[in-house]
Amino acid sequence: MASYLKSVDRNHLVEAGLEGFFGPSSPQRSRLNPVSNIGTGFIANNMVPVVDFATVHSYPDQWLSNTNDQNQVSFMSKWLDTHIQDAERVLRKPILIAEFGKSWRDMFSGGAAGGGLFWQLLAPGMDNFGDGYEIILSDKRQSSTANLIAQQALINCTRSESGFGEASKGDTSTTDY
Repeated sequence: MASYLKSVDRNHLVEAGLEGFFGPSSPQRSRLNPVSNIGTGFIANNMVPVVDFATVHSYPDQWLSNTNDQNQVSFMSKWLDTHIQDAERVLRKPILIAEFGKSWRDMFSGGAAGGGLFWQLLAPGMDNFGDGYEIILSDKRQSSTANLIAQQALINCTRSESGFGEASKGDTSTTDY
């Protein structure tokens, strides 16, 4: 499928969209999987030349639901560090932390990791679509998150050489949610 996408649009970035479980092609890493006997081949699937970047998910609350918070954070730190190192040293591709279900601040130190995505960003009035991993912009308990998103969006716009609307022309106003 990745080759087909590239044949239609060679500028389209392609990724495999997997959780990051290690499979039979890297048995030494399989022990890092949160549950035994699962694995889709993080290394093998992302070594495909037309795959442009790797992704990894991290849901220690669900994967390790019978362990305490300290064990979950320890797992997540090792899980993300291993994937970031593999992306940098083995795959030689960037990696995106595409989904996560626990705070990941201070869990990694950069390298091939260029950022992360949250599962759902919900606009005001969409609260009933949440599944426990959402950011709801109108939720006062998450106002610092909404402000951080707005600040980062502004930084990204002002850094863009191609420009995105008024923010690229020096407009520093932000939107209150």
